[in-house]
Amino acid sequence: MASRLPRPVPTDGFVTPTSTTQAETETVLLNHIPDKSRPETLPVLQKNAHMQYLVRNLVQGFPARYVSQDASQPWLLFWTLQGFSILQVGLDPGNKQRAIDKIMTWQHPGGGFGGGPGQAAHLLPTYAAVCSLAIVGRSGPGGGWDQIDREKLYNFFMSLKQPDGSFLVTHHAEVDVRGIYCLLVTATLLDLLTPELVDGTAEFIASCQTYEGGFSSSSQPYYSLDSVLLSSPRPPLGEAHGGYTFCSLASWILLQPFVNAESDISKRPEINLKNLLRWLVQVQGTEIELGGFKGRTNKLVDGCYSWWCGGSFALLEGLGLGGSQNTRSRDDTSPDSSAGTEECWDDIDDSLFNRKALQEYILYAGQHPAGGLRDKPPKNADAYHTLYCISGLSSAQHHVFPSSSRQTEILGTWVAASDPTVTNPLRKHIFSDSLSWIEEEGGSVIVGGKDNRVNATHPVFNLTMTHCEGLMAYFYKQKVPPRILKSTSS
Repeated sequence: MASRLPRPVPTDGFVTPTSTTQAETETVLLNHIPDKSRPETLPVLQKNAHMQYLVRNLVQGFPARYVSQDASQPWLLFWTLQGFSILQVGLDPGNKQRAIDKIMTWQHPGGGFGGGPGQAAHLLPTYAAVCSLAIVGRSGPGGGWDQIDREKLYNFFMSLKQPDGSFLVTHHAEVDVRGIYCLLVTATLLDLLTPELVDGTAEFIASCQTYEGGFSSSSQPYYSLDSVLLSSPRPPLGEAHGGYTFCSLASWILLQPFVNAESDISKRPEINLKNLLRWLVQVQGTEIELGGFKGRTNKLVDGCYSWWCGGSFALLEGLGLGGSQNTRSRDDTSPDSSAGTEECWDDIDDSLFNRKALQEYILYAGQHPAGGLRDKPPKNADAYHTLYCISGLSSAQHHVFPSSSRQTEILGTWVAASDPTVTNPLRKHIFSDSLSWIEEEGGSVIVGGKDNRVNATHPVFNLTMTHCEGLMAYFYKQKVPPRILKSTSS
């Protein structure tokens, strides 16, 4: 009997360029749907081909077409280094030192990092440079970590701050939540996050949520007749977008110690998590789209949104939506924790998105035959999609969640700063919140077998847990307790 063909995405019968390209994409993707009745069609992650693709970029240099990315040199390096990390590939000391030396040429004399030597400091390459140093850097001479000018970096951040709590991405430029995310991640990793720095930032992030539930790049400020900035109204005029949504949601999580520090609950900013969940669920593609994610409503599926949208579900879980409530209840040991175990369904996948389908999109459609990963066929592979496809694969394979017991362990080893100038009372909460994310033992869903497994990555930072701990332990001057996989089985 012939296998059933997936149904096309419904249309209203009115032909437009959007409906035409959607139909064309479905036709292409149909050719990548295997006959699942044949065992040999199980998808294989071509790790060696992707590793060789990354090696060529790192050692031989990027192809000539990347000349347009000259102002994104830190990103090209980060996409390569983090790609190695997720694919479980370690770098030799020589290539690590080459990377460190290159990164430090991007540091601007006035603070922050630019897109290349001599280029203006900018929040986005600053994130990429610091995260690259988390992977290859170390303490001591020539290791990169001690060469970061943290005081100038903090002053650079403050020089970009706006009255409404937002930040310019660089001097004389625009406000963008991607820049805010990059600033908050960098400040968190390097122990630079202060109440002064993020005053009003959570309120601004909340104002970027649109009527659809996702987040846009920014919101529109409103002023009174005497030119006083108003906190409201700020109508949701922007378009919800997967990249902006991830950056906003991750920023929201990093800001929680400051939001929760507000004693008057009525003054705490809020976001609509239910609307956000609804939007994220609806941008996962249907069967004919192989379960890939779209970046916006009525747009085409794209491999990079495997991370920007697929990775957002772990962040939602960290805020209390989805499986985290069950996970935390078993995570928090108590005298009667064994009660009612008959009702715990530990053999089901209670994920908020289709983890299996997303992996199939990446494995069947995202991999380029010559190595590297891509938006979708028949497009070529590139460094950006290579990282965010495998980051999305990681988020679909592993269940990573914030563990309250892990947080208690970290707080139990906290050592107060001996430096009297360090007065931020929220430092230990920032540190423990950031490092309390753990991987659930037995929570992996790996399509195609164990050989397809990749490393888990931190849902907020998109760095491996080891790299996050190493960098933060150094800059916060703390010791991180040994980490183990957490089982949620009864």
